Amino acid sequence: MGAEIFLIVVGLIILLVAGDLLVRGAVGLAAALNVPALLISLTIVAFGTSAPELVVSVQAVLSGSDGIALGNIIGSNVANVFLVLGLPAIIYPITTHVIGLRRHAVFMLAATAAFAGAAYYVGYIDTRMGAALFGGIIIYVAYMWFRASHGGNEPIIDEVDEYLEASSISAKTLLFLAAGLVGLPLGAHLLVTNGAAMAAGLGVRDELIGLTIVAFGTSLPELATVAAAAVHKKSDVAIGGIIGSNIFNLLAVGGAAGLAGKATFDAASLSVDIPVMILASLILSAFVLTRRDIGRLSGLFLFGAYVGFIIALAKLAGGI
Repeated sequence: MGAEIFLIVVGLIILLVAGDLLVRGAVGLAAALNVPALLISLTIVAFGTSAPELVVSVQAVLSGSDGIALGNIIGSNVANVFLVLGLPAIIYPITTHVIGLRRHAVFMLAATAAFAGAAYYVGYIDTRMGAALFGGIIIYVAYMWFRASHGGNEPIIDEVDEYLEASSISAKTLLFLAAGLVGLPLGAHLLVTNGAAMAAGLGVRDELIGLTIVAFGTSLPELATVAAAAVHKKSDVAIGGIIGSNIFNLLAVGGAAGLAGKATFDAASLSVDIPVMILASLILSAFVLTRRDIGRLSGLFLFGAYVGFIIALAKLAGGI
């Protein structure tokens, strides 16, 4: 069991580092080829920052551990709201007074409804459902492109400068690309293989590993970003990224998992995991739609909800 835990941690570290290097290399290459910054932000940065979750979910489905794939998607969205927003809000209130944010909150609700619809009315995500979900992310990116290219303010779009290392093709850029392309599947393989082995050894469902260890690990970059924004009292730039991350998890990662194979929702996911994910989306949307800041008390509530969710999962797993 100790070996599996160690290799899971190693896999997570490789995933996170490789994902960051891939984005930096791809952004540098695109900038050197004079690709517009807006297009870089909407495609390379947006999809690249979700690469760890996407590669893990695809690898999990291909290896027959589709529970890890679905648990990763659901758990990441729960962690993004309850943990990633809740913990930093205790440090400094997170404002929702961001122009254009409410449109994206509505889109997040629609994406959540589509994913939940696949779970409750179909029971699985296959090639057809995967294509439908992935089609949703294409529509979403096209919408942001249209808005941003016509002068609209889009809070979801990441800053390209954060990842820009050089404006010309260099050995460093190519090295970043290569490291990312090699590291992502390697990290995903370590994570999925040892996660499945750990679940089997503990006698628990694969989804539990995806909901906890994998989801928490892949949410660490977002947690670090939002916490840093809270410390510097610039939390308004963080909440848009969380909403965007949730949308990409549901549509891009969920869609890619379906296109890779078939992922079936189990009874526990339908009765516990997905309702909590829906609740998290509703709570976040309520803050955004009513323009109510996430203050310290609300942050404590959100963080407490995440702790409660993990405790509930442990009890359902038989005290793990």
